Amino acid sequence: MKKYLLGAVAAVGMMTASLAAHAEAVTIQLKWVTQAQFAGYFVAQAKGFYKDAGLDVTIKPGGPDVNPQQVLAGGGADVVVDWMPSALATREKGQPVVNIAQPFKRSGMMLTCRAETGIKAPTDFKDKTLGVWFFGNEYPFMAWMAKLGYKTDGSAGGVKVIKQGFNVDPLIQKQADCISTMTYNEYWQVIDAGIPADQLVTFKYEDQGVATLEDGLYVMEDKLKDPAFVETMAKFVKASMKGWDYARANNDEAAQIVVDSDATGAAAIEHQKRMMSEISKLTEGSDGTLDTAAADRTVETLLSAGGEAPVITKKPEGAWTTAVMDKAKGM
Repeated sequence: MKKYLLGAVAAVGMMTASLAAHAEAVTIQLKWVTQAQFAGYFVAQAKGFYKDAGLDVTIKPGGPDVNPQQVLAGGGADVVVDWMPSALATREKGQPVVNIAQPFKRSGMMLTCRAETGIKAPTDFKDKTLGVWFFGNEYPFMAWMAKLGYKTDGSAGGVKVIKQGFNVDPLIQKQADCISTMTYNEYWQVIDAGIPADQLVTFKYEDQGVATLEDGLYVMEDKLKDPAFVETMAKFVKASMKGWDYARANNDEAAQIVVDSDATGAAAIEHQKRMMSEISKLTEGSDGTLDTAAADRTVETLLSAGGEAPVITKKPEGAWTTAVMDKAKGM
């Protein structure tokens, strides 16, 4: 009996080693640092969803010096997380990136202002100083200002734009009347810095009709000509969405997984729990399918921006595909 048990254990060990050896390698580049914004991917990895799908996934955190599209073009990742405005701008400049899935259904972007500035509505932005993230994150803001008819060069009657670092310092130090924040991150940093909610005024891009799609999954177009790559991406998306479903149902556990996955040790559990709760609102109801109406609205918003530095100048062709999601749904 003992001999048979040893044989069985050895067989299982060989099978496990064989599966590991044949696991398909996938590298995903995140848009930003390790945080609950990307919980679905970390959960899928930690809970074994990728492994069960026959995948060996490497998750590469981003940061202020990381441009996902440059990493993708350089072959440093198979798939990246990025916002659609950035991806469309990249595509128009000649790098053919394609959206294969859209885990985020809603935008979390907003402007947060000190109430003491007297700003109560977008019409009050006139001659005010607004903090804006750049590196591809400025596109929705520029579209919004164009819609409002504000110049962004600091001239009288327009708005003065300051390049905001990825922090909330300009608002805290009163260098800006409003700053860019996400519902799930920087807004809470302002609160934690000692400014209570009743002393803040917020403007969500969703409510202003200029929301653009965020945190989609993008690959290089030529890779999609390979059926094997499409199948691998389908497995990846399916397992990732399983991770997102689990994260929404288990916010606190997902937050802890994110903290445990952060090699820098910077992620704090209470902040990640709060972030996970807000992220769940943005991803709720998504199975990864891109809402083409929302994509079209993103395009129209960007085209309407015009202005001094238009994001895109024409409607994109082939900027998204259903090939991967169709395959994933059939698995």
